[in-house]
Amino acid sequence: MDTPFVMSVSRDQLHRFSKQPCEAIELVEDLGVRGDAHAGTLVQHRSRVRRDPNQPNLRQVHLIQGALLDEARDAGHDIGPGSLGENVLTGGLDLLALPEGTRLHLGGASVRLTGLRNPCRQIDERSRGLLKVVVRRIDGIASDADVELGPTGGVKSVDGVGIVRRAGVMAVVERSGTVRPGDPIEVELPPQPRTPLAPV
Repeated sequence: MDTPFVMSVSRDQLHRFSKQPCEAIELVEDLGVRGDAHAGTLVQHRSRVRRDPNQPNLRQVHLIQGALLDEARDAGHDIGPGSLGENVLTGGLDLLALPEGTRLHLGGASVRLTGLRNPCRQIDERSRGLLKVVVRRIDGIASDADVELGPTGGVKSVDGVGIVRRAGVMAVVERSGTVRPGDPIEVELPPQPRTPLAPV
């Protein structure tokens, strides 16, 4: 089996949906990506700040598997690295199958997975129909129905059937370091029993 690796890295100082690909990002322990709008010890995502600005920031780093971008392009969406707002695009790793608490060692840094990214309206604003790529029925059956989002984002079902969120995973930084495209990713699973990732 091939070693998982970093395909690209991105950041943005402003609260925009997409982030700008760059040569390297610096991860800072307990803070996030230096120079990124979502860095901080307390929650930085605007919808969560409105609800409670004193929540801990469990979404310091956003990771997406590269296969999702390939699938979105195959469905006719013009997207590339950073388009979905991720900080780290990965190759050779099924991020969604990892349990909560998994540590990823990438470059000189380490992050701990806290949960799934909850989809929001901005995904479809970026490219109409993209939400249907990142949210699927749990049974895998394709649907013609539009995906309905709740008042604060997120989806419970499609056609009344439970869903799989595929818009990436969120993490906190446990060890500072620089991450570059091409860096290998080492996966450290948490001890048993393991908890599946849930939206954060």
